[in-house]
Amino acid sequence: MSHGGPARPLAARKSGPLTGVADVPGDKSVSHRALILGALAVGETKITGLLEGQDVIDTGRAMTAFGAEVVRHGEGAWSVHGVGTGGFAEPADVIDCGNSGTGVRLVMGAMATTPITATFTGDASLRARPMARITEPLSMFGARAVGRSGGRLPMTIVGAADPIPADYATPVPSAQIKSAILLAGLNAPGQTVVTEAETSRDHTERMLAGFGASVEVEEIGAGRRVILTGQPDLRPQTIAVPRDPSSAAFPVCAALIVPGSDVTVPGIGLNPTRAGLFETLRDMGADLTYENAREEGGEPVADLRARFSPDMKGIDVPPARAASMIDEYPILSVVAAFAEGRTEMRGVKELRVKECDRIDAMATGLRDAGVTVEEGEDWFAVEGRGPEGVPGGTKVTARLDHRIAMSFLILGMAAEEAMMVDDAGPISTSFPIFEELMSRLGASFEDAA
Repeated sequence: MSHGGPARPLAARKSGPLTGVADVPGDKSVSHRALILGALAVGETKITGLLEGQDVIDTGRAMTAFGAEVVRHGEGAWSVHGVGTGGFAEPADVIDCGNSGTGVRLVMGAMATTPITATFTGDASLRARPMARITEPLSMFGARAVGRSGGRLPMTIVGAADPIPADYATPVPSAQIKSAILLAGLNAPGQTVVTEAETSRDHTERMLAGFGASVEVEEIGAGRRVILTGQPDLRPQTIAVPRDPSSAAFPVCAALIVPGSDVTVPGIGLNPTRAGLFETLRDMGADLTYENAREEGGEPVADLRARFSPDMKGIDVPPARAASMIDEYPILSVVAAFAEGRTEMRGVKELRVKECDRIDAMATGLRDAGVTVEEGEDWFAVEGRGPEGVPGGTKVTARLDHRIAMSFLILGMAAEEAMMVDDAGPISTSFPIFEELMSRLGASFEDAA
């Protein structure tokens, strides 16, 4: 069943050339952070290009519940009247974060050093995901958490009355962990320090600095140490959200595997901590070009052009690249199925605890579609069948995971036989215009109820 409604089966069949401009929505990671930091500033933050997927809408509702005024003025145009660092009020009801792991973890961090109590829940997928990776470091500030066995939602967080700063080394490269700690550190005196052995996406550090916080970043080998000085007066900002590279991955990858395709994604965010997929695709021989490179809102952006690439080869994806493309491995594995040779993806155990076990979900679905896949605890490998070599013709279970659903629909556009997903409903959490956008480019979808 979809979040908020009955299951909606959807099928994608072999497509003609995909052509045109793909105006993908705003970046989900930046959208979450713009709402949260806007709520922690004093005054009005204006946001354009906000992703209006359910995940982000749920974060906006959470900010309202904590006392901020969040207003929609038009498509993608929002404002947040913030309450200041440490100014969150105690919510009157349970905070429902829907399907969003990013939303719930960042909001937990943002309230953990304020002396209030809040209870969080979500849909079936989110309630199955572990929260201890967040609540354990938040306890260092003095916050307390009570939840279901295994550290799962529903969960109540009792914020620290007298927070102390934390110094924490993340056990896995995770922007969610890092960001939750930094947001908690905003209302703690002194310096909060987060050390990561591998660099994860850095939107929080960039945006904190933009709002006026003192943030120092030190390079340590392949990782970083981030030092935040607590209790700043955050200044409201005007934020233009770049287009989401994780959403752009779907029309881009579809263009690479559907014969005759030529698709451009304008204004895509190319933050180096997020662009690992495009680097990997180019290593495989994909015809990808960047045009009109520029900077918007502190983030590098460019127009990305993708054309059908029948000569792609399988590669060993560098494990060090995993943090910069962790959400893109499902769609990469689809591209790998249409390449020649073996594509091996290692250092990806984080995929096991996403909206679902994404390694198992992709391996199972690809095998059902006629592709050979091997897997281990923190790796999987796809044996490519070459362009137009994937049989398809099966129904897969999306497991309430938007990226799994979209990945198999993209596979259906290039496979010999149609692919069906049991529920396309969760796609709305991150990419509400996916079907409309892909159809405009030339994709063929049909309801499969």
